[in-house]
Amino acid sequence: MWKIFKNEWLYYRRTPWLLGISFGFVLVLFLSIAMGNYQTHKQALRHQAAKEDLRKKWESIDAMNPHSAAHYGTYVFKPTNLLSSLDEGVNSVTGNVLRVEGHVQNEIVHSEASQMQAVSRFGKLKSSLLLQYIVPILLIFLAFSSISNEKRNGRLKLLILQGAKPISLTFAKTLSIWFYGIGLLALTILAYSFFNLNDLNAEVFGRITFFFLSYSLYYFIITALTVFFATLWLNPTIALTSMLGIWIIWTIFLPNILMSSVEKWHELPSRNEFKAAMKEDRSKGLDGHNPSDERKKELEKKVLKEYGVDSLSQLPINFDGLVMQKDEEYGNKVWDKHFGALRKVFSEQKKSYQWGGFINPFISLQNASMGFAGNDNLHHQAFLLQVESYRRDFIKMLNDQHAYGGSKTGEWGWKADNEFFRSVPEFEYHPIALSTVFPRYGTDLLVLAIWSILVSGLIALGTRKMQIL
Repeated sequence: MWKIFKNEWLYYRRTPWLLGISFGFVLVLFLSIAMGNYQTHKQALRHQAAKEDLRKKWESIDAMNPHSAAHYGTYVFKPTNLLSSLDEGVNSVTGNVLRVEGHVQNEIVHSEASQMQAVSRFGKLKSSLLLQYIVPILLIFLAFSSISNEKRNGRLKLLILQGAKPISLTFAKTLSIWFYGIGLLALTILAYSFFNLNDLNAEVFGRITFFFLSYSLYYFIITALTVFFATLWLNPTIALTSMLGIWIIWTIFLPNILMSSVEKWHELPSRNEFKAAMKEDRSKGLDGHNPSDERKKELEKKVLKEYGVDSLSQLPINFDGLVMQKDEEYGNKVWDKHFGALRKVFSEQKKSYQWGGFINPFISLQNASMGFAGNDNLHHQAFLLQVESYRRDFIKMLNDQHAYGGSKTGEWGWKADNEFFRSVPEFEYHPIALSTVFPRYGTDLLVLAIWSILVSGLIALGTRKMQIL
């Protein structure tokens, strides 16, 4: 088996067209990594500059009513992910700027896709595109050529007659081609590491390791399945057509079909329905109970009793600030109800889509690739939740200052000083740890491992046909 493996690699080294293709691919690969890395760092610099400018403007507020400041608000920028140069996932379509203000939970805007030129919307050069589409195609043709050439020139029969075990022969060829794919994958990781040497740490290394493992398993599946068809069919055209047909179904048709089905199984409300439902709960109260005017009356009675006075004008605090904070807290319950329902649907869609990996390993590859690169919907939702948590603390500080900062009810002209605004903290994003991510995508790795075992069995089955050639 080792001799056959070694002989295959000697053949690769002596094949000019393969060396040319490999050199061209590596060149394009390095270019994609370099461009992706440059764009990531450039975006990070733009976000940092904008963040510093916004903070400077916020801290330069001389005096302003806290409620006016809540409407003035601020902006939060989604932090760039260094692993985006490997797989940018959903980042190009989800947006990266979020407005933080009172009374509303805004949507994230300014996605990269929305700002592309029309000619660029067909896609851009990405390393994930090369790894998920181009490398598998190359492996398919190499695996097919390796078996079909042996059949055509009669070497296959000769090797078997000379004592070569068919199972060793097919596995040696499979492993030789698989190692070629792993070599290209390793070059990708090395290129990434070279451009981000100063930013590598244990967390990033762990993510890269599982990223590498995911692609390695998928490349073995593609290679082994091609070898199986090449050994099973006497007609090489049928063998190649069968594998290419499966690859097209896996990468183009099944993902779209399955995603469309999942969206119907776990349907999301329309934008208009979603906003109308939130507006109704906001004004009439959750489930139609306790509308805003009744909530205000109840709060007024409670506060007057607490301070032992008969009217709002006798309060030592600003009742308006309390009303705004209580209304904000009630609004948070509304957001939690509706946005929580959305996140639940997203989670159900994701789980259902992941099960599709059992009929299409390409789905498991894409899930694992985005997940371990930190650019999937899980990481995106985590960012949105952190921003929302910050928004609530941010608005509460402003409302509390309005209520207890020195003004009284009705004094809308009262202003907080600059020292207060400087004391309001900035948003800090805390990335999700790999230990949290792995349980979500360990399923995809398991599916890829099961597929690898399955195709190994198919190779063994294919050797029975090869024995009687």
